[in-house]
Amino acid sequence: MSKDPRHDLPSLPLVGEAKRGPEGYLTYLLRQANAAVRLALDRALAAQGMTYPQQSVLTLIRAYQAISAADLARLAMLTPQTVNGIVRALEARGAIGKRPDPRNRRIQRLIITEEGRALNQRCRALTAPIEAALKRSMSAGAEDAIRRWLVDVAKAFLD
Repeated sequence: MSKDPRHDLPSLPLVGEAKRGPEGYLTYLLRQANAAVRLALDRALAAQGMTYPQQSVLTLIRAYQAISAADLARLAMLTPQTVNGIVRALEARGAIGKRPDPRNRRIQRLIITEEGRALNQRCRALTAPIEAALKRSMSAGAEDAIRRWLVDVAKAFLD
C-alpha cells in the first residue's frame, strides 16, 4: 500500500495490491490494464502529435482502403462523432483524403495519402516498444492463449 497524504484515511493501493491486484474484479483489471497501455501509447505518439485513437483510425484506413466513416466507426469501436473528429484532424494534416463512393455519392470513402503512410510508419515505430514490452511480460506460450481469450471476450460482449 502507498502512503496516503490524507490523514486518518486508509492508504490507496498501488497497481498489483488489494483489488488492484489478482483478486480484483476482472472487469476492473481489464480496464486498469487498458488505461495503463493507452497512457503509454498516447505518451509515445505525442512525439508525432498523434493520439492512440488517431493512430488506430489511420492504421484501419491503411488496412481497409476506401472504408466509409460509418464502417470505420464500427470497426474501431468508436462513436461516429469521435471518428468524424479524428477524420477531420487526419485530413487537415494531409494524412488522408476522401473520395465519393461511385455507387452512392453521399458516402465518402477514406483514402490514406503518402503522407499518411509515412506518418503511420513513424507512429508504428513509436508504439513498437510498447507492443514488445507487452509480449516480454508474458510467460512462454501464453501469448496465443491471451490473444484467443481477448478475442473471445470481445466476441461475447459485442453481440
